[in-house]
Amino acid sequence: MPGPVRLQRIADRIREDISELLLHEIRDPRLRGVYVTDVRLDRELHYADIYVSTVDGSQRREEVLAGLEASSGFIRHVLTQNIHLRTFPRLRFHWDDTLERAEHIETLLRQIREKSQSDDRGSTDS
Repeated sequence: MPGPVRLQRIADRIREDISELLLHEIRDPRLRGVYVTDVRLDRELHYADIYVSTVDGSQRREEVLAGLEASSGFIRHVLTQNIHLRTFPRLRFHWDDTLERAEHIETLLRQIREKSQSDDRGSTDS
């Protein structure tokens, strides 16, 4: 079993290589504007969980994940040629909704600030 530093290096390399593939080699229109946000490997290197997102947000979630599943064989094949491991992990793609959640929290905080400011103005007008 590789140590945590080696696991992180492998995960970083997978993220970089998939990002390059998405930019330069994969021509599937469903995968335009997709970027890899994170890669997590299990300790035994059985699975690589790949988290993706788009600038468009979650409205394209289903089509992006379907496109990645359709391309996963090609992606894995290229990765095995570039990253030399005894056994290569199976790729599992997941939607990363961190940006949408952060945006929602920002909106809620802005609404609270605006309400607080309007309440403060209302109490000083009395």
